[in-house]
Amino acid sequence: MTSYEQFFKDKRVTVMGLGLLGRGVGDVAFLAQQGAKVLVTDKKTTAELEESVERLKKYPNVSFVLGGHRESDFIDTDMVIKAAGVRLDSPEIVAARAAHVPVYMSTALFAKFAAGIGAKIVGVTGTRGKSSVSYMIHHALIEAGRKSYLGGNIRGVSTLAMLPEIKNEDVVVLELDSWQLQGFGDLSISPHVSVFTNLMMDHLNYYPDTDTYFSDKANIFKYQKEGDCFVVGTQVAQRIHGVRPPVTPITPVPLREDWQLKILGEHNRENAALAACALHALGLSETEVREGLESFAGVEGRLQFVREVNGVKIYNDNNATTPEATIAALQALDTGEKNIILIMGGADKGLDMSELVDEVNKSCKAVVFLAGTGTESFLKAESLKLKATHSGPFDSLDQTLRQALKLAKQGDTVLFSPAFASFGMFKNEYDRNDQFLRVVDAL
Repeated sequence: MTSYEQFFKDKRVTVMGLGLLGRGVGDVAFLAQQGAKVLVTDKKTTAELEESVERLKKYPNVSFVLGGHRESDFIDTDMVIKAAGVRLDSPEIVAARAAHVPVYMSTALFAKFAAGIGAKIVGVTGTRGKSSVSYMIHHALIEAGRKSYLGGNIRGVSTLAMLPEIKNEDVVVLELDSWQLQGFGDLSISPHVSVFTNLMMDHLNYYPDTDTYFSDKANIFKYQKEGDCFVVGTQVAQRIHGVRPPVTPITPVPLREDWQLKILGEHNRENAALAACALHALGLSETEVREGLESFAGVEGRLQFVREVNGVKIYNDNNATTPEATIAALQALDTGEKNIILIMGGADKGLDMSELVDEVNKSCKAVVFLAGTGTESFLKAESLKLKATHSGPFDSLDQTLRQALKLAKQGDTVLFSPAFASFGMFKNEYDRNDQFLRVVDAL
């Protein structure tokens, strides 16, 4: 029996947060298969979670409490596994800890057990670029013939459920957001190879300040040991040096100019330099690193070229949920001809939009707004002097795209780069991504 089978067998496990993305379903199925007695609790109702619940009905050792939480389920249990994004100060988590019930997060548990099997754990975090860097590293490893798995903050993938596949010497690349890294802090573990891309203010609807946000992110390096590797981007290097991490941080040199990437933007060359440094630490040769990075075609929803319609190029940058991310996309596509029609808008995260307005005024022919609380705040803010022609807000992506194409002429670019979160109009950011791609495909 493996260490993780022993850990979960016959244990009463309360899973807080099932969700609609597939990761929670995979976690619960895995726990049930290990012989745990699983109680799933979520604020969403049975009707809202119908698809997820249906997939788990075959397990007799899984039960549900939906439409709200019961405090007793967090006290009379052997452990709680909480979903990313569940606040640490939520009453149920506070009650569990007061009762000395262990509170875990699934990705951190996976990393602990996978490392015990002998796998090399690579973790990537940062406000921007963590997805691209994670995918770059994974792609280059596969191209070089290495056994690599990709997990963490990956759509539809239960990282915990990958444990039975993991073997000694495998490499696991984990994209880690600040919430998932809370779980690493609880277990006092960090990846063997860690990459910290940058730090910009985000999630102000969750974190009171940058220091608290950084504190969660810092778990990616806080518990590293001698022989581990820590790669940091220049934007965050000074701050990280200031807290004296246990492993000396490495800031990579810029990518050589003769390396030709398929993906656009100076920010992606910076991402590639970070990935290259991590890949060297994993034992890849210079040739293998270059071939891997030059053949990387990008990630869906991140400055993704979708199609051309009547001479107008359409890009999907759905995962740009901060102003800095949208600025990077605009700079990557800016030809100096002010031929970009930007589609932006969504739910408010309380972020400063002034630099984005400056970039929009510089590079955009027009802006088409998608409705949302952030859009409302943006349009009402007198301090934001938007000079570009703008229209909306519209209540659907279909309306916004059709308006953008009305404003475009041959040679122009339509860029969907929201700069805001997806709450409200969409189930989640993936739903927003899928809806945009469907609308583009139906043109």
